[in-house]
Amino acid sequence: MGYTNQPQQGSATLPPGYQSVPTSGLPNYGSTVYVQQPPVPQPQILIVGGCPACRVGVLEDDFTCLGVCLAILFFPLGILCCLALRERRCPNCGAIFG
Repeated sequence: MGYTNQPQQGSATLPPGYQSVPTSGLPNYGSTVYVQQPPVPQPQILIVGGCPACRVGVLEDDFTCLGVCLAILFFPLGILCCLALRERRCPNCGAIFG
């Protein structure tokens, strides 16, 4: 009369996050012990320069018309104004960030 902890042929599948635990060789008379495992945290992937609105596109630098005009009219100092007036735009959703 040896008892074993073999899974039964018609046993149901376990829900996600549960696992069957052996009962250390004791007879279980058809009952099964389930232990819930804590969920495993998934790593987050951060894209540097990614769009905060759609989270798909990558932001690109665009110069405003005013910045380009100031760079041409006031040449040496106008380039600093052009760099200060640039915008970041998402090519995917079209969102503009200043």
